[in-house]
Amino acid sequence: MQKSFSLLVFLLIAVFHADGQTPDSKIAPELRTAFEKDARQDFIVLFHEKAQLAEARSLKGKSARGKFVFETLQEVARRSQGRAVNLIRQTDAGVNSLFLVNALAVQGADYATAYALATLPEVKALASDPWVKFPTPVADVQSATSRSGTEWGIDKINAPSVWNMGFLGQGVTIGGADTGYDWEHPAVTQQYRGRLGITGVVDHNYNWHDAIHDQSPLNSDPNNPCGFNVDHPCDDGIHGTHTMGTMAGDDGQGNQIGVAPGASWVGCRNMERGWGRPSSYIECFQWFLAPTDLNGGSPDPERAPDVINNSWYCSEEEGCNSMAVNEMMRDAVIALKAAGVFVVVSNGNFGPNCSTSDHPPAYFPESFSIGATRDDDGIAGFSSRGPVTIDSSYRLKPEVVAPGAGVRSSIPGNDYTFLSGTSMAGPHVAGLVALVISSRPELAGEVETLEQIIKETAVPLLDSAACVNPTETPNSTYGHGRVDALAAVQRAMSVSAPTLNISAPMEVFPNPATSEVYFQCRQINGQGHLCLLNANGVSVYEATGQESGSLFLRVPLSNLPEGVYFWQMTDDKAMKSGKLVKG
Repeated sequence: MQKSFSLLVFLLIAVFHADGQTPDSKIAPELRTAFEKDARQDFIVLFHEKAQLAEARSLKGKSARGKFVFETLQEVARRSQGRAVNLIRQTDAGVNSLFLVNALAVQGADYATAYALATLPEVKALASDPWVKFPTPVADVQSATSRSGTEWGIDKINAPSVWNMGFLGQGVTIGGADTGYDWEHPAVTQQYRGRLGITGVVDHNYNWHDAIHDQSPLNSDPNNPCGFNVDHPCDDGIHGTHTMGTMAGDDGQGNQIGVAPGASWVGCRNMERGWGRPSSYIECFQWFLAPTDLNGGSPDPERAPDVINNSWYCSEEEGCNSMAVNEMMRDAVIALKAAGVFVVVSNGNFGPNCSTSDHPPAYFPESFSIGATRDDDGIAGFSSRGPVTIDSSYRLKPEVVAPGAGVRSSIPGNDYTFLSGTSMAGPHVAGLVALVISSRPELAGEVETLEQIIKETAVPLLDSAACVNPTETPNSTYGHGRVDALAAVQRAMSVSAPTLNISAPMEVFPNPATSEVYFQCRQINGQGHLCLLNANGVSVYEATGQESGSLFLRVPLSNLPEGVYFWQMTDDKAMKSGKLVKG
């Protein structure tokens, strides 16, 4: 009785503080419909305030960037979420803070609680958080029982040539969010970061997180082979173990299935036997920003992986059916990238039609999206194409392509099998990132530089049926082309990692500015590149200047709202950044 009375009082008070939106308009229609069928629902509460992360780009090193992003996000969440959390705790509903995107995952709340939350002015929207089945990758009919050696995809991207140079991914940590991982599989067990050398000691703290806390109500079988909230890596399907094998697998007995067999890996389960939801996807993203112990405590951004593979997508049925939820997913990618974590995303299996790259997180401009090729470098028929039309941007996707048809890799039970999908292509690129960083450790955290290296060194491929740029590179089928590990590493070894030491002064005038601003640097080494970001860290303008010499750029501001912006100028050897105010 006391809880109901307190909730009613809070509701009446909150109504007087509403922010112009009606509470009903903040509650997604599908969530209101769900409440009509069931008195209690799981949902996500999104808040208006966004963390300003652009300043992370002016910091040197992955460690400094990760710490800044983590602390900034936590502070914004504390400031925004306090009243909502207190309200929920007056009820018997559960709540989990998704500080990465300034949201709350609410479990088992009634409509009165949802309505009370919607009356808070700091609350932007309430969205559904349903479980939905993740499509099974395209199966291949070939037998997997008699084959061993270096897999064709590994050879195709020239990974063995990089190994011969002494770079196997050592010193680099790869993260994977998927159906989980069979950490004792011979191909991946020695690479698991929780296995402490040859001592035999295993520590799963900071190396594994389970974002699956209960069974999906859509799964009729109550017997999950892993259980829930498990304290060690476990795969309740085959998908996750297969992707990790392609990233880092090698059993030492001839099964060379991984691009970066010298890398370490950490993992997070974000699906329950293939059933996913926005909150579990975000929870894993958040854990990668600052891994925790097995109790979810003592988050440490110093232990964040260098690159994470995401061979999944969030469908409309899963709750990614509104721009509010899609923007939340995009905020997660933006935050990780600002923290220096390279986010690899499979582009989807909805080809061959145009504009089929339309599921988050693949279509986001900040995601490095990967299409799939066959062993003859032809595009796989299922591989999604650009351009992106879901947000009317018409940007090209994917960024690059990699082997994804008939890929042999590890599965639980110490076995191997063939699978096909962009889910298989993405891990090739995550492994490639590890090879590049192992060859140039100072590039860890320099996501934009790594992206550029991979795109510039990809093997150009043309498609006469491409939806955009059929005779050019990049195009809407292959992006910049099929990745080449050897060329990428050679390129990485020939360039200097960006530092904060462009010696010549950067002139920015006027500042504050109104309709336009000018950038001038009297000494650029190679080609200069300017990126202008808003306070949330999203790029709003980019331009490239002439080769070596004096650089002068005019940037129009008339289409940008007033506020604080951050700029970053890079050349082949250095970087400089600063702040711009539009008045």
